[in-house]
Amino acid sequence: MENHETSRVQPQSKSTYLLDNAAPQAPERFDALSALFDRGSIQHLEDRGVGRGWNCLEVGGGGGSIAAWLAARVGPTGHVLVTDLDPRFLDASKFSNLEVRRHNIVTDPLPDAAFDLIHARLVLAIIPEPEKVLARLVAALKPGGWIVEEEFDSQSLPYDPLLMPGEVQLKTQTAFFRLLDERGIERRWGRLVYGRMRALGLVDVRAEARLSMYHGGSAGTSLKRANFEQLRDALITSGYVTREELEEDIARLDDPEFVTLSSIMWTTWGRRPAAG
Repeated sequence: MENHETSRVQPQSKSTYLLDNAAPQAPERFDALSALFDRGSIQHLEDRGVGRGWNCLEVGGGGGSIAAWLAARVGPTGHVLVTDLDPRFLDASKFSNLEVRRHNIVTDPLPDAAFDLIHARLVLAIIPEPEKVLARLVAALKPGGWIVEEEFDSQSLPYDPLLMPGEVQLKTQTAFFRLLDERGIERRWGRLVYGRMRALGLVDVRAEARLSMYHGGSAGTSLKRANFEQLRDALITSGYVTREELEEDIARLDDPEFVTLSSIMWTTWGRRPAAG
């Protein structure tokens, strides 16, 4: 195991990032994200042909489930670098080919033309200047290398309780979105990545969207609970939701009759043109 401290950023506990890894809700969030999205992420990575000997970069590794899958997939002749602002949940002890690095993808350097595959899930939309970061990631691909970017679009599809009375957008969810808007987060980023990749000269660019209904007590509502609990104070002090409304919404997340839409998860992939 290699664990490098390359970034000059402050420890994540002092970060202004809304959902930082230092919060006690982070493990619940990572478990829910893994349960909801790992299967789809892995299918897309398999479809790109990732295999033995590949050199891969996992950006914003979070709980580490995809990094571990990649390390097993590329085998001892391959290598996986997994980065995060706060890598406290990333464990490379089971893999000799997995390197963990504290790294700020916005400011810290990346090698040019180094990776056969770069994967990021729910990272670029919540950082400054995602377009510039995407360009940096493309530059870090080898000729012929693939990038797979997975991001939410929480703005394109509205709730419609007229279609299904149980389909509810919680007041706290609306407050959560307003807080993201206040921080300058582009909530349509997942939908925009396709055009950005084409503009950067990638080839074989494709995009696919997934949408789910979450019922009370599911992994989807567990993810919402972790987000609401972690941002409890910020949501209330913003004035977008009252303490009573937030508590009522959190309680509803365990109600089996409760139904709510997920955000749209866009997976977009493209390949750097081969040399020559």
